[in-house]
Amino acid sequence: MATWPLPTDDDKENLLLSCRYDDLDEVQGFVTKFGSDVLSSVRDDNGNTVLHMTCGNGHIDVLEYLLPLVSPSILSAQNSAGSTALHWAALNQHLEVTQKLVRFAGGSGVDLIDIKNIAGRSPLGEAEMIGWDEGARWLVQEMKLDETSQHDVNDSEEDSAVDTAQDVEVEIQDADGAVAKMTISGGATT
Repeated sequence: MATWPLPTDDDKENLLLSCRYDDLDEVQGFVTKFGSDVLSSVRDDNGNTVLHMTCGNGHIDVLEYLLPLVSPSILSAQNSAGSTALHWAALNQHLEVTQKLVRFAGGSGVDLIDIKNIAGRSPLGEAEMIGWDEGARWLVQEMKLDETSQHDVNDSEEDSAVDTAQDVEVEIQDADGAVAKMTISGGATT
């Protein structure tokens, strides 16, 4: 088993900056020098990880490089504000990043969507709050909410068929109990 040198605080800071500014060569250089095991433990003063920096800025190439190397638990790692990398991807409207985080085979999957930050918002709540309808719609669809629960058990089979063009009503409750409502249109887009 190879023994890797330990990165200094400056090395760790440079790694986080490389993730933030999409410098894949520098990220790869860090891994070559220090190995991949240390990646999941690198944090800034606010608890942000390499995934926070990468995903908040929409850097798909760095994300695709990092995902197989980091511990799957880092996907649900929360910073000092309680936000995950998925919160940051949603806040900055990075759909492809959002999709990769939720669909990562080794990760938590749709459970990531339920994690709330200190403000009481999930990634879906953040998307809704900033008006990112495309992301909110995708997150709701990925959650595969049980649409049949809206129907009465006495509904006929014909009435219970799911209409893919129907609108979906979403309600999100924050930590203070306030409820935000959003309609996600099921109509076709061009």
